[in-house]
Amino acid sequence: MTRTLIVTPTYNEKENLPRFVEAVRSAMPEADLRIVDDHSPDGTGDIADALAALDPRVTVMHRAGKLGLGTAYIQAFQRGLAEGYDRFFEMDADLSHDVKYLPDFVRALDDGADVVIGSRNIPGGGVLGWGLGRHFISKGGSIYSRTILGLDVKDLTSGYKAFTRRALEAINIDTIQSNGYSFQIEMTYRALLKEMRVDEVPIVFVDRTAGASKMSRKIFMEAVGVVWKLRAEALLAKLKS
Repeated sequence: MTRTLIVTPTYNEKENLPRFVEAVRSAMPEADLRIVDDHSPDGTGDIADALAALDPRVTVMHRAGKLGLGTAYIQAFQRGLAEGYDRFFEMDADLSHDVKYLPDFVRALDDGADVVIGSRNIPGGGVLGWGLGRHFISKGGSIYSRTILGLDVKDLTSGYKAFTRRALEAINIDTIQSNGYSFQIEMTYRALLKEMRVDEVPIVFVDRTAGASKMSRKIFMEAVGVVWKLRAEALLAKLKS
């Protein structure tokens, strides 16, 4: 039997988390859900514990502070690998990732994909509720990264993703350096370097209606630098081989 773990990092998501958990558990009742809370000052961690107490398939990891998206996923994936899970999903708790697309991810994995990306930039995909600035950051960041890294993947910055155990082990997630916006880029790039099959499925991303976005100038600038670092590392490895 294939064991699936859905991971969602949280920071101040008390208004969204109960609805998110209900939606995910209804859409994939056979999957386990792990909430990684970064000591949210609004009490999200307490709400997560209450939800977990009602459902044995919901677990919570509490962290000491706001340590970042990338490390939240890495720590949850590391624990999940040790626990024997076969498939791992990334989802935002702010309800921007619609659970109706989960069957599309599962079909792609069943068809042999190692990594599945919920893509806003292929036919059938899109975004609702963003202003011009967010569109520029997201699409511009993806085009910039694709150009520097020489990739065909259309949505490198999507946070709605799935990985097989094989992919996470090939990537060697212990070596991932990025923590913010660039985490998604690095994970996909390293998977492709390891010749993992990466598929994109179309999604419509809906901007949050409650809570605040975690995007910041610092996170964006980290992505700009990380892309060049990844490219340099790949070129150096090729020269040494």
